[in-house]
Amino acid sequence: MDDVEITDVDDNNVPYQAEKTLPKNQDLSDFSQFAAEILSHYGWYLLILTVLLYLLIQHLTKRRSRQSSSSQTLQDAALVARRQEAMEAARRRMQEELDAKAAMFKEKKEQQEEEKRRQIIEIWDSMQQGKSYKGSTKLSQTTEEASSSTKVLKPKSNKKTLHSTDYNPLTGQGGGSCTWRPGRRGPSSGG
Repeated sequence: MDDVEITDVDDNNVPYQAEKTLPKNQDLSDFSQFAAEILSHYGWYLLILTVLLYLLIQHLTKRRSRQSSSSQTLQDAALVARRQEAMEAARRRMQEELDAKAAMFKEKKEQQEEEKRRQIIEIWDSMQQGKSYKGSTKLSQTTEEASSSTKVLKPKSNKKTLHSTDYNPLTGQGGGSCTWRPGRRGPSSGG
């Protein structure tokens, strides 16, 4: 662009030129000069002060987190202790139940043993007197089973099957006068 000339009608034709200058903010320039002056004189001190302040903040945050974690650890320890006490109480209850069942089983076992001893004595007495003991034994066994047995036993079946005899035609045992045995396996040993 060309330079612009502005003429004033009142000023006897004297040309007027506009100045091209950048506007300056006086407030910022004063602040930047002040900051530069402070940094030039006290820069190292400010740097060390900033680092120390940072380290102090880090130390305080770690200390606070340790205190909160220690209080949380105490709460966790109390919770663990309560759980262990509850488990111990449950174990004691279970052990007491088991001991009671064992005592009942031992009592029943002793009663059965006493009943067996009594039967043996009765058999011995009946044998001394010359009486048969088989009939009384069966009678006493049925009464013992009815009185002391709490579980139902399955009756044994005496059904005879075809294989109940000891006859096996391949081995030649039982069931006839003929016997057949298979020959030896493998090559014959000869000399």
